[in-house]
Amino acid sequence: MNAAADKQLFRVCYPRLPLAVYREIAAHLQQVEGIGVELISQSSQKFDYDDSQIGSLQIKYLDNLEPFGQQRVEEILAYYSQLYGEWVELK
Repeated sequence: MNAAADKQLFRVCYPRLPLAVYREIAAHLQQVEGIGVELISQSSQKFDYDDSQIGSLQIKYLDNLEPFGQQRVEEILAYYSQLYGEWVELK
């Protein structure tokens, strides 16, 4: 994806969320036309069995975002936050 075409970029994380769930969320988000998703690896040098292998989920709103795409992304993230707890938005 071309960074120049991005309208908005943000990262969210849930520190203890398993890799498989991050992949499931990414798959759901990628079904929304105009959304790009990237899983960012954990960068911690200290191993903690309870920590996720993923550091964050990077979401990009692209120029071809469908009319209700942002709302759909928020609905997907809200669904998973009900299951696993509140997301933390990273700067």
